[in-house]
Amino acid sequence: MFTGLIEEIGTISSVAKQSQGAVISVTCTKILDDLKLGDSVAIDGACQTVVKLITNGFDVEAAKETLDLTTFNDYKAGKKVNLERAMPANGRFGGHIVSGHVDGVGIFRRIENQGLADVYYFEAPENVAKYIVYKGSICINGVSLTIASLEGNIFSISVIPMTLQETNLSNLNIGDRVNLESDVLAKYVEKFVNAKDNKAGNITMDYLNEHGYLS
Repeated sequence: MFTGLIEEIGTISSVAKQSQGAVISVTCTKILDDLKLGDSVAIDGACQTVVKLITNGFDVEAAKETLDLTTFNDYKAGKKVNLERAMPANGRFGGHIVSGHVDGVGIFRRIENQGLADVYYFEAPENVAKYIVYKGSICINGVSLTIASLEGNIFSISVIPMTLQETNLSNLNIGDRVNLESDVLAKYVEKFVNAKDNKAGNITMDYLNEHGYLS
């Protein structure tokens, strides 16, 4: 599990494409302090397993499904990426629950300045947009953010200068693709209230009234 609080901006040093995936090498410094083989690292919000420790960095092996569902296919040497190690059991929980499982790829549409903060607008695919709620949480390239506005599948987030300084959101250009992970709690709610997916029975207004929730 991750929190969406970026620890470091790393750099893609190489991408070796293979028939069913790619070996991606990442250069970094800070997160190498206690990084070990087999550890999980979120790269732009996508959970990957460290398969090799190299000089000033590490390697991961991205499966074909990861390449298909994330922006990893866009990676080239020199690309700046957000990095976060998996949250320790005794660590401070400062963002929101992030699984590191990217739901889809969004498009950066425009930016507006509102004094202290910049407002970034993104277009989300339908499978992600249905889980987005005003003032809810979303993960963009691994960054935990709050929905500032929502209209159809276009949403915005407010980005303060510190966030721009500490993440790769400052490098976005109009039209760039970004990894999106919607709030996992919304997915569980959908599962519980969907009658065909809930063998124990669906939650209805009658059920809520009978058990005192609507009193």
